[in-house]
Amino acid sequence: QVQLVESGGGLVQSGGSLRLSCVASGTIFRINTVAWYRQPPGKERELVAIGIASDSTNYADSVKGRFTMSRDSAKNTIYLQMSSLKPEDTAVYYCSADIRISSSSWEEFTFWGQGTQVTVSS
Repeated sequence: QVQLVESGGGLVQSGGSLRLSCVASGTIFRINTVAWYRQPPGKERELVAIGIASDSTNYADSVKGRFTMSRDSAKNTIYLQMSSLKPEDTAVYYCSADIRISSSSWEEFTFWGQGTQVTVSS
C-alpha cells in the first residue's frame, strides 16, 4: 500500500513563507502526476498546482508567481514553496499523486495525503 504524508503547515503572518512537504512511502514503482490542492474554510477543494513527470507545472491564477511546486524523485517527496502568503491562502492543503505500484502494469492509482493546515494572519 502507499501513503502520502504532508507536513510543514502552520500559522504565519501575511507576507510570510512556508514550505509544505509530501512524502510518499510504500510500494512505489514510479510517481507520475503530482498535485497540491487546498480547501479553504467553508469552501470546496481547489487545485493549487499540478505537474506531470516530464512536463511543466501549472498553477492556479491565484498563486502564480508566489507558489512553486517541486519534487525530489530520489526521496519520493513533493514540495510546495509558498511565499508572499495572504490571508486568503488559509486552507487545509492536500497533496495527491498518481502512482504506478508495479513495473509489470501501466495502471496508476491516485493517492491522497491527510492534509496540513495553513493559516495566514493579517
